[in-house]
Amino acid sequence: MKHSWNSHVTVLKILLHCFLIFLVCIILFPVMWLVLNSLKTNQEMFINSLALPQKWLFANYVTAWNKGLFSYFKNSLLVSGVSLVLILFISSFLAYGLTRFQLPGSNFFFILILGGMALSEQVALVPLYKILQSFKLYNTQWAIILPYVAFRIPFTMFLLRSYFISIPKELEEAAIVDGCNSLQRFFMIIVPVSKPVLASCAIVNLNFVWNEFLFANVFLESKSIMTIPLGLMAFQGDLKSDYVVMLAGILIASVPMVCLFLCMQKQFVRGLTQGAVKG
Repeated sequence: MKHSWNSHVTVLKILLHCFLIFLVCIILFPVMWLVLNSLKTNQEMFINSLALPQKWLFANYVTAWNKGLFSYFKNSLLVSGVSLVLILFISSFLAYGLTRFQLPGSNFFFILILGGMALSEQVALVPLYKILQSFKLYNTQWAIILPYVAFRIPFTMFLLRSYFISIPKELEEAAIVDGCNSLQRFFMIIVPVSKPVLASCAIVNLNFVWNEFLFANVFLESKSIMTIPLGLMAFQGDLKSDYVVMLAGILIASVPMVCLFLCMQKQFVRGLTQGAVKG
């Protein structure tokens, strides 16, 4: 009986692994197609898009970079960096205040901030357009940085608050005895202990900001300040006949997020699971 049960378990494991391998192949196929065709000529791609390149044209990536992708890449780095710093800074202070200070109406304030998660970006487009125009921020990089920060604070604060609740207050009590004030306790105790969830929040928010298209499309007009998603659309228009260079540009734009996740995947998973379970 036991031998039969072990055999069934082994068969199930084999089937599960086969299914997972099949899923991986489905996911990786478009990526491999993109890589292969970005290293071909246009003629090769149209003749047989699944064949290996006759000559590996890495020059396509250089051409894509020199045809304007560098400017879009630089703009995305600036917008993403500023947005991420503001999102984490404001959200962490909000979460710390809501978990460590018993202020009147703190629960109402928490629910009010979470209400921002229910607000659709599409619904807010017209009011945001009017506000940005009245403050003369339209067609500037702040026109997308400020909405990014506002729309990402509720979710980030929610994750951080769940994690901060799980941190033992005894750690801070010991710091109070040593004479540390609230800011010192936050930067010397809370931030170092919360590195996993901060890494998770950084990856999630950076992925949103890096790939966001709607706000950038509505609030930006000048090519000189376009970010990667909007720039790739303009890039596509400039390279109507040079598809392989366009594919190379798409790959270059996706590399930073892939590398970031591969480098920080352990912290990402650990931060989300600990915050969810303990919170």
